[in-house]
Amino acid sequence: MNDSATASTAPAGQETDDSELKRSISGRLLFFYVLGDVLGSGIYVLIGAVAGVVGGAFWIAFGVGVSVAAITGLAYAELATKYPRAAGAALYVNQAFGNRALTFLVTVSFLAASFAAAGSLATGFARYFGELELFDSPALVIAIVFLLVLTLVNFLGITESVVANLVMTWVEVAGLVIIVAIGIWHVAQGGVDFGVLTEFETAEGENAIFAIIAGVALAFFSMTGFENAVNVAEETKEPEKAFPRALIGGMVVAGIIYVLVSVTAALTVGVDTLKESEVALLEVVKADLVPVPLGFLTILFTVIACVAITNTTLVAVVTQPRILYGMAREDVVPRVFGRIHPGRRSPWVGLLFSALVLLLLLVIGTWVTEATDGSLDLVARLATVTVVFLLFIYALVITAALKLGDQDAHEHTFRASRPLLGVGLVGNLVLLGYVVWDDPSSLLWCAALVAVGLVLYVVQYVVSRRKAA
Repeated sequence: MNDSATASTAPAGQETDDSELKRSISGRLLFFYVLGDVLGSGIYVLIGAVAGVVGGAFWIAFGVGVSVAAITGLAYAELATKYPRAAGAALYVNQAFGNRALTFLVTVSFLAASFAAAGSLATGFARYFGELELFDSPALVIAIVFLLVLTLVNFLGITESVVANLVMTWVEVAGLVIIVAIGIWHVAQGGVDFGVLTEFETAEGENAIFAIIAGVALAFFSMTGFENAVNVAEETKEPEKAFPRALIGGMVVAGIIYVLVSVTAALTVGVDTLKESEVALLEVVKADLVPVPLGFLTILFTVIACVAITNTTLVAVVTQPRILYGMAREDVVPRVFGRIHPGRRSPWVGLLFSALVLLLLLVIGTWVTEATDGSLDLVARLATVTVVFLLFIYALVITAALKLGDQDAHEHTFRASRPLLGVGLVGNLVLLGYVVWDDPSSLLWCAALVAVGLVLYVVQYVVSRRKAA
């Protein structure tokens, strides 16, 4: 384990050697990196499922969820300014507890969460792409080609990936603005029943609070993504200034947009339509409520939705090899994952490994879905798995921030409010407990993904024993 906590990377203006990543991400690019990842990570894919769980008041679930996530983001902002290096949560836990087994568990859990999220989003992309009817190809084929293209973009380099993210962020924001504009137009015409915004889908005698918790637990997938940003800390200029602004600012803007979009969806098409659709936001467009040709608007929004999902998936693909790279330098995973391509400056070994795992996950997930005659929703299943992993990690990151306190702090360190961190810790643990209680089978999927990490552990153990001998 590397115990030089403050021995970070070279300063922003200093040349890096062949074993280091290149600092090329500005604060503005980082903000859009956070915003784009959060906005595209679930609102286009899971809004119908959340509406079905909560009812017309599902906008509350998004509001509460983004609040808990934003508080968690404060802990990430503090730790990223202390340790501006790749590996994110695993690095923070390593610094706080110095426990190799726990660090490895967090590394594997975060990787597994990223794999599950990318798999869920790739499947969601295939569904929206199918609405365009451009190719008569199975959804699995579309999802695989989609991931291979993003892997190639990632290989080209972090600057190319982040610039692509910036462009796609503007596109996905435009899509959500279209949804909100449809809602404003619809409300202006009159006759809208605002009472739907206070309706809950609860069993007789059941408290609405449980419906909100259930909705937050599912909607939390839409709030994730901000944690991916800290994994490019080593490639960010002036991370001490960039991260607090990007993380907090990005989450606040995303939260406002989420609530507006949720309100619009509830007022325009209703919960019944949303929860029955695999492309729920597209239903708002198909309702034909504005004086714009329906065919044109439907195609435009479908393309925008595909771009939005691409954006978030790209960030996940960028994150995965960088976690492996950072932990390889901490001797937590095999050192081969620390290799950087001499020309493109990208962690190519980790990138290839991540692509292989994702492809296997999609193939196995599709096979299981077919074996259950379609009763399993692969998007929702992988989203739930992602949430289980991330809630566990978020709780540990907040605990790490509290434990480290002023250790390794300097004049530029961002310091999060301790009472708020306490609220965030409780919130994450409550949600984690509910998700596992509500869907215990999700733990089986989590265990299967963790098994991938155990293979890495065995390899690292064997290599270390040989070196010691």
